[in-house]
Amino acid sequence: MSKSNRFFYKLTNQAFSPEDALPFLPLKLSRDIKTVEVLGLADSGATINVLPYQVSLELGGNLGNFESRGLIVMAQIADFEPVKLAFAWTKAESVPVILGQTNFFSLFNICFFRQDNEFEIKFRI
Repeated sequence: MSKSNRFFYKLTNQAFSPEDALPFLPLKLSRDIKTVEVLGLADSGATINVLPYQVSLELGGNLGNFESRGLIVMAQIADFEPVKLAFAWTKAESVPVILGQTNFFSLFNICFFRQDNEFEIKFRI
């Protein structure tokens, strides 16, 4: 049987009530010897995973002359085994860490229990 974990929807700065809460996951992202703890928004409508600029810099990314770039990091959610996640990142600061179809939703099954203000993730084996 596959392991699963449930998480509560979280209120953000823009949310004023439980109805405004969003499905954020606590993540530990690592690249080489650098590690950053962030909240990632599980967004089933997003095609790709996205990192804000500052998080990318903390993990040792370098934009150089490019407007955006890909970055592959190890990610750990709760007590699941770490997995490789590919992120697009850009200089935009106003975006959260976004977990999208490529490749977060291809590694994990997500079930949203909106009435309970919870969501469950299960590692796909």
